[in-house]
Amino acid sequence: MPLPSIALVVARGRNGVIGKDGDLPWRLRSDLQRFKAVTIGKPCIMGRKTWESLPLRPLPGRLNVVLTKDESYHESSKAKGCLVVTSLSDAISIAREQAVEDGADEICIIGGAAIFEAALPKAKRLYITEVDAAPDGDVLFPPFNEAEWNEVLRESHQAGEKDDHDFVFRTLERI
Repeated sequence: MPLPSIALVVARGRNGVIGKDGDLPWRLRSDLQRFKAVTIGKPCIMGRKTWESLPLRPLPGRLNVVLTKDESYHESSKAKGCLVVTSLSDAISIAREQAVEDGADEICIIGGAAIFEAALPKAKRLYITEVDAAPDGDVLFPPFNEAEWNEVLRESHQAGEKDDHDFVFRTLERI
């Protein structure tokens, strides 16, 4: 079995915004359902702020790997249910080992911006929800060259009952 690949999973507005004040700048139940479907059974790597923003910790059915510069964070009560690491390479190594053990073909990077930026050059796949909105926010998805990626899936959706905006599910694979 080949080494599990790295996938980034993100929802972003037309203006690149992915977060505001430690939360998502919209409510999209359909995106949360896709997020779960994409990540279930796969190790998920995230930053401390993303971890602390989760309404349910840990994400069930997934190894939750939290990347932080705070070497004592693992002693914090907030770290219950996750594996704390201080380097992206350690996070990827541990997540890949778990993915192999679980039979998963990829590991998922789920935020925030600095971790997306560091992992983007290593990523093979991007699961992007393009939200039809340009909200105010303080966290942006890093820019990337779409010419280096092949779109393998595009599904346009009208806002459902518990969705604030229309959106498009896209899956991109590195060329």
